[in-house]
Amino acid sequence: MRQSKLFAPTLRETPAEAEIISHQLMLRAGMIRKSAAGMYTFLPLAQRVIGKIAKIVREEMDREEGQELALPIVQPAEIWKESGRWEVYGDEMFRLVDRHKREFCLGPTHEEIITTVVKNDIRSYRDLPLRLYQIQNKYRDEIRPRFGLMRGREFIMKDLYSFDLDEAGLEESYQAMYRAYTKVFTRCGLKFRPVEADSGAIGGNVSQEFMVLAEAGEALILYCDACNYAANIEKAVSKVPVASGGTMVPLELIETPGQKTIDEVSAFLKVAPEQTVKTLFYGTGDGYIAVLVRGCDQVNEIKLYNSLGGKNLYLASPEELHEVYGLPVGYVGPVGLDEKITIYADNLVKEMHQVVVGANREGYHYRNVEPERDFVNVNYTDLRTANPGEACPRCHGHLQQVRGIEAGQIFKLGTKYSKALGATYLDEKGQSQLMVMGCYGIGVSRTMAAAIEQNYDANGIKWPMAIAPFQVHIVAVSADQLQVAADLYKQLNEAGIEVLVDDRNERPGVKFKDADLIGIPIRITVGPKGLAQGEVEVKYRQTGAEERWPLTEVTTRAASFIRQCLSENR
Repeated sequence: MRQSKLFAPTLRETPAEAEIISHQLMLRAGMIRKSAAGMYTFLPLAQRVIGKIAKIVREEMDREEGQELALPIVQPAEIWKESGRWEVYGDEMFRLVDRHKREFCLGPTHEEIITTVVKNDIRSYRDLPLRLYQIQNKYRDEIRPRFGLMRGREFIMKDLYSFDLDEAGLEESYQAMYRAYTKVFTRCGLKFRPVEADSGAIGGNVSQEFMVLAEAGEALILYCDACNYAANIEKAVSKVPVASGGTMVPLELIETPGQKTIDEVSAFLKVAPEQTVKTLFYGTGDGYIAVLVRGCDQVNEIKLYNSLGGKNLYLASPEELHEVYGLPVGYVGPVGLDEKITIYADNLVKEMHQVVVGANREGYHYRNVEPERDFVNVNYTDLRTANPGEACPRCHGHLQQVRGIEAGQIFKLGTKYSKALGATYLDEKGQSQLMVMGCYGIGVSRTMAAAIEQNYDANGIKWPMAIAPFQVHIVAVSADQLQVAADLYKQLNEAGIEVLVDDRNERPGVKFKDADLIGIPIRITVGPKGLAQGEVEVKYRQTGAEERWPLTEVTTRAASFIRQCLSENR
């Protein structure tokens, strides 16, 4: 491609709207332009990157017996209502009504429609397993679209759906996709980590996210420094020792005037926050529940939400609880709570001894509380947020923290959708059985942004070879070198190498700045000094290393380096 013909309008200044590096650099490098909040036009450079990521994805899906199809973006409301998700998605779903007053949505995901397609044509166990995928735009009306392609309202996604005879078959499909995803992100040249994750609105009880490690990541990941355990903060667990309190002693009511926070109470009574229990109240739409965690811990609201079967929750204010139950602000505790209030407590609370809790009386707390003795009708489960430094739940290692960008996620759905939508097959005995499903998504456009977040410097993008828009960037210093640059361009093209040649009538400084900004892996500079020696100057964008290549060896050396880069990530 001749750069004089390339539609890539670069910018010298960073647009004020761009908050993170990938957004800034894609705008500056002439890759994307905003059309509306959370919606972008992909210009030619971005489209080339998207095409390369999609090609890698297709190859790995096909390798694992995936078959590509295309599902409609506009989906009828009936199938979403049948699955029960029409209301679950709420305002995040783009909804529309046609001229006949029939309801539709723009697909945020495609479990319902693919299940409907398969159930209408699959009858026998002989037709399974089946793995179907597509690469297509998705639509979610994010309340606050931000970070460019990271959290948009329109995005490109690969979604594959597996249909199996039973749980054993689902496990095979799940592991096949785990292998495929590992290969996809490895081939893209990214540093990533698979982590245990919450299934969210998609459903199912087993899920893993593939996180591209980057400081701009919205997700917090906890991982073990000694084994392969890793989980999203929403799902992570840890081993935390709880000190024994010895022999039980009687409950003691103690005056704590003006001491309302955990820190104040701990300092006043000279006890560690780990020896206190805090009581929080959540509204559920059906009333209130009390939630107990250690004073030093935080409630993990995703875990709480899942424990309640997906009920909508909000944290009730102390003033609200005072108005409804007459409970004193700052002195609420689980001992003697109204029997109508259901209590949920973190597992660690059950192990505690001689703890301090609020006494539900202005200016007083209880000391020497024994949860097993003094708490009534408590539902114990994992409700706390694990912390870095705590012990790994699987080995003797400790948890470390890193940020990541979710680029892919795989789910075991089981029979959630096949049961709701009636997707069955006849087994060998002629008995009707539910298909067992999984779903597997990769954010193709998000992967492009994540790659930039992991590969950049002060001058611009540093593309991994496999997904770079071009492999070689030839820069002619002046018009006197254009013929040599054109000859090299022809030779490299004939060798199957993707080349961008800067033939613009611009100053050398402008050309070099644009080259660094766009970030093509190999830059070949054709200048008078090098040509005098029969050479060109070569700079590797990833490392900044520089070499000189004889003109006669440019094609073979470039091809060799490209092969080496691509083979390293196979």
